[in-house]
This record gives sequence, structure tokens and C-alpha cells, in this order.
Amino acid sequence: MNQKTAIKICGLTQVIETEYLNRLPVDYAGMVLFFPKSKRNISLEQAAELIKNLRPEIKKVAVVVEPTVEEVLLIEQCGFDILQIHGTVEPEIFTKTSIPIWKAFNVKDLDEIEQFQKNDRVIGYVFDAAKPGSGEVFDWNLLKKIPRGNKMILLAGGLNAENVRQAIEQVRPDGVDVSSAVEKDNGQGKDEGKVKKFVTSVMY
Repeated sequence: MNQKTAIKICGLTQVIETEYLNRLPVDYAGMVLFFPKSKRNISLEQAAELIKNLRPEIKKVAVVVEPTVEEVLLIEQCGFDILQIHGTVEPEIFTKTSIPIWKAFNVKDLDEIEQFQKNDRVIGYVFDAAKPGSGEVFDWNLLKKIPRGNKMILLAGGLNAENVRQAIEQVRPDGVDVSSAVEKDNGQGKDEGKVKKFVTSVMY
């Protein structure tokens, strides 16, 4: 068994999916908020229900795109542990909120990392494909020059049960993040068998 790589299952939408995660050694559960363009977008009320049903050890991650300070404050009140921000981050978020942040980058904006290197509020980076949520893989070699410092590194974008071991060996991330590859064939919700297969592939 390899050194523990954290596992994040993202895009939860249904209570039954929390039961899948509760039965497995999953570390993070991601929920998409305030982004109606995504088929995985849920309301704060739905998120609160999912949070209530997840075992306490699983950290809850709010996945958002360019949120307002007001939205982040609502997320904090909802009981999330981490805020994953895609796109621009309003400077006020760092001063008016206290929730730890993962800054998400895609392959087109890797040069923006420098501005977050010394920001203690940003505790980690999530690296995704050019189109987040698309399930597309990007060239992992692009991450070799990224200065890690003391930030957690999560790899996302096109990971599945077949390629995640290779990704872990090549990139050595602190964690891996999956969404589309563990969805049902019709794309509506997570498939328990696929989630289990992905988790098993990460661990062995």
C-alpha cells in the first residue's frame, strides 16, 4: 500500500451519495454552489442536508466560481470546511471571511499561482483541465515546475479508476479529485460501484 493520497469525490447532489462516501475511506466531499451552469449545482439547503448526512471525518468542500463575499459568508454558515474557488478571487474574501481556501487553476492560468504563494488563507491548489468539470485530462508534466511550498496539491481533470495510479506516480499530489468519471452512465448522480473502484485504485 502506498503512502496515503487524499481522495475527494466532487459534485455530490443526492443524499444517497453521502452513504456511498460514508462506507469508503474518502477524505473530502465536494459540492457545487452558486453556479447554475453546472448540472451538479445545488442549493445551500440541499448542501446542508448532504453535510448533515456525511460522517464528520469527511471534510466538506464548497466548489464555487468567482464568488461574492456574501456567498462565501453563507457557505461558512452552512458548515463547510474548505472553499474551492475557480476564477478570480475578490480581495475582500481574504479579509472578511475565515474559511480556508483551495485555489483552483486550469492549464491556461498556471502563471497566476505566484500571487497566492504567500497567502496563508490559501492552503492548497487544485489543478484541473482547461475546461473544469469536463472530465478531460491535461498534460501532467506542466505541474513539474509548480512551486509547492507548504500548499496542499490536488490533481483533478479526467481522472478515473484506470489512470489515477499513473497520475499519482507521475505528479505525486497530496490528493486526487474526481467527479464525472464516477457518475452513472446517464450522467445523473454518482455510481456507487464506480466510486468504490476509483477509491480502490487510489489506495492499491
